[in-house]
Amino acid sequence: MMIGKVTNIIRHPVKSFTGENLQQAKVMSYGIYGDRSHTFVQKANNKHLTITQFPNMVTYKARFVGTEQEDTYPKIEVIASDEKKYDWYDDELLARINQESKKEVEREVYEPSFVPFPALEVDNLLMISQQSLAKLEDTYEENVDERRFRGNIIFDLDEEWTESMLIGKTLQIGNEVSVQMNKFCERCMIISVDPVTGAREPKFLKHVVKKYENLFGVYASVIHTGEIKIGDPIYLL
Repeated sequence: MMIGKVTNIIRHPVKSFTGENLQQAKVMSYGIYGDRSHTFVQKANNKHLTITQFPNMVTYKARFVGTEQEDTYPKIEVIASDEKKYDWYDDELLARINQESKKEVEREVYEPSFVPFPALEVDNLLMISQQSLAKLEDTYEENVDERRFRGNIIFDLDEEWTESMLIGKTLQIGNEVSVQMNKFCERCMIISVDPVTGAREPKFLKHVVKKYENLFGVYASVIHTGEIKIGDPIYLL
């Protein structure tokens, strides 16, 4: 039974940087190919540097440039808020992150075949419906940038369906990929950070806590890998 379709695909090559919108993507066993595969790790505690410690991370944009291969990533282009461009391995970028975050960090890169937790946080994919985003805008009474939620797949649901009805269900996306819809995503301060300016907006998180019990978007695990693209139908299996 067809219940919806894919409307956007987002990948974050660098954890906590703003990601890239894709027309199509490979879904690996761990999620979207290369998602959160490149990270900065704090030397003091060996933990990932994230928006939680350094909100301005979100003002950096990252995208892959080149051919995706199973054993090696394409080049990563990073664009800072001042539009300056860096390569991932540029020492000037590393120095800038150290200076701005006031942390001493080093780069870490995971293999294209497997990106582990906690780089991916809780599950393989985060899926968010257009209907949930529209309802949130209605209750918040302001435009809501979907990038706040750092999802991977945005999808349109048929009107008789809601995200809550999908929990525990198996979905097929396009011709190849299937996923298990597991649970709602419990939110943290990251959604309060404006993805353009990096400014904190605590009232946004408070609204999600009050109106949605701090749950927004659905975590999904990959059952079958393959290719997906914008416009792919989504079926309930």
